Amino acid sequence: MKVSIQQLRKNRLFRFYEILPGASAWIILLGLLVLCFAWPLAAAIFIICFDLYWLIKISYLSIYLTHSCKILQKNIKMDWLVKCKKYSHFKDIYHLVILPTYKEKIDVIEPAFLALLNSHYPKDKMIVVLATEERDKENAKKASRYIQEKFGDKFYHFMTTVHPKDIVGELAGKGSNETWAAKQVLRFIDQKRIPYQNIIVSVLDVDTCVHPQYFACLAWHYLTTKDPYQSSYQPIPMYFNNIWDSPALMRVIAFNTTFWQMMQQGRPESLCTFSSHAMSFKTLVEVGFWQTDLVSEDSNIFWQCFSHYNGNYKVVPLLIPVYMDTVLADTLKQSLINQYKQQRRWAYGAENIPYVFYQFTKNRAIPFLKKLIQGFMLFDGSVSWATNALILFFLGWLPLIVGGEAYQTTVLAQSLPFVVQILMTLAMIGLLSSAALSLLLLPKRPKKYGRFNMLFMLLQWLLLPLSTIILGAIPALDAQTRLMLGKYMGFWVTEKARKRD
Repeated sequence: MKVSIQQLRKNRLFRFYEILPGASAWIILLGLLVLCFAWPLAAAIFIICFDLYWLIKISYLSIYLTHSCKILQKNIKMDWLVKCKKYSHFKDIYHLVILPTYKEKIDVIEPAFLALLNSHYPKDKMIVVLATEERDKENAKKASRYIQEKFGDKFYHFMTTVHPKDIVGELAGKGSNETWAAKQVLRFIDQKRIPYQNIIVSVLDVDTCVHPQYFACLAWHYLTTKDPYQSSYQPIPMYFNNIWDSPALMRVIAFNTTFWQMMQQGRPESLCTFSSHAMSFKTLVEVGFWQTDLVSEDSNIFWQCFSHYNGNYKVVPLLIPVYMDTVLADTLKQSLINQYKQQRRWAYGAENIPYVFYQFTKNRAIPFLKKLIQGFMLFDGSVSWATNALILFFLGWLPLIVGGEAYQTTVLAQSLPFVVQILMTLAMIGLLSSAALSLLLLPKRPKKYGRFNMLFMLLQWLLLPLSTIILGAIPALDAQTRLMLGKYMGFWVTEKARKRD
């Protein structure tokens, strides 16, 4: 039986695990700050070693990025439907698509449905659910009516669900909405007597426009993966729908997120579900659907399954894109605020740490080595998010400023600026590689933008240090501090906006 997060928070061990990531981040940052004043020589040695470690790690991950990019280019050109038809069981496979929405307008929702229609997959094998919220009653009615009239007869089955507000024990958010929708469509599935193992469920953010090959590629992996019911399937989120219209800082964040997901898909042992993802409906029913009282339900569903199947659960990288919106509001100021809030919500995925560590403590059937590796990667990812950029771009220079005369006369003090400069120069090579790769993946330039705008797409990468601190480390530290102090966050829905020509 699935236990609510509210109940778990009453447990002292669980609460300790909630404090752990935020406390660790603050100890690292404050400890290094004190070290810069008290023992600048030791701080400088640590910073040089950290910079070297960071450079090696980035170089290592860049190999995976390049590898994933090559496979991605190959995958989008492949006819996956032809590959699927080689398997006799393919004719029995259905896709269930759940699209949760809250306050999004029709001009955001409609492109997602057009993308479903344009997909290279039989529409008579697709069950589509528009999952609306009672909290958004009037807008939801209008959107549902429009989508029903235009797309209602295009699929094997289409339905709209309305998630009731103020259900006791639930957090108003995506997880509770999509769980409600899945339980509603379950009745239809049972009525039609479709075996759960023949259904692949994709839960997509409502701004998600799937690549035409997405469903066929997903079905092929489902048909060919060992233990398909004990696997989730992860496409690459590309925040390109409105990339040409968004401000430069938002574009850098969008590309960074895409690049990170591509790196992770190159090393699936560290991959976790994120945003739009897919899994067997059989599995979803067995684990009790998504958690309804968490912000980060997209990643938590992986850990639910990992614990349920005693560590015998994985994420299969699809290396096929789904296209989503870059943060964009009516003004630059509001775009920055929205981007900060989105990053803070994503970083609040640190709430998985107490959930996972507590499950690891209780579940002795999971092999110890798996617990150690998975637990370390989860913890390291969260704490690094909140600390690395601040160490690299801020604390790295502090020993030179506050070290005093005794430190300034040391050989290390004289060498530190040159060492840091060399490391930053090498890092710039990686920056140029990212800029070049971003142009390769960039969608076609709209006619309303001139060729000169391509130059801005390159120059925007100079904002990377600023974006990784202001819209990376700080919101992550904010999120983890809130979790540490028990100031729990609700689910903040990123505003979706499209500029009109």
